[in-house]
Amino acid sequence: MNQFNESYNTMVITLNAILNGEKPVLHVSHDEEDGMWQFLDGSKALDTDNARIVILEEILKIDESLSSLWDLPRGWIAERVNAEALWSRYENT
Repeated sequence: MNQFNESYNTMVITLNAILNGEKPVLHVSHDEEDGMWQFLDGSKALDTDNARIVILEEILKIDESLSSLWDLPRGWIAERVNAEALWSRYENT
């Protein structure tokens, strides 16, 4: 069930390595300015050649635990150390 305030066809940013199942989502951000969601692997630098835009529904199918972040406020980040760990949330300052 989609608890996000956005529709299933909302565009989000992720990585090809996540879509291919090579890496888990370890870093989620909900941008303050435009409300865009990013579902990334926790790398320090974003590899723009590896970046992809997909719909929210697709990323939720890859990792059902992401649905627990539906209430992450704009301007906040959630991170975890591995795919089995709990999410830590904090304001992006």
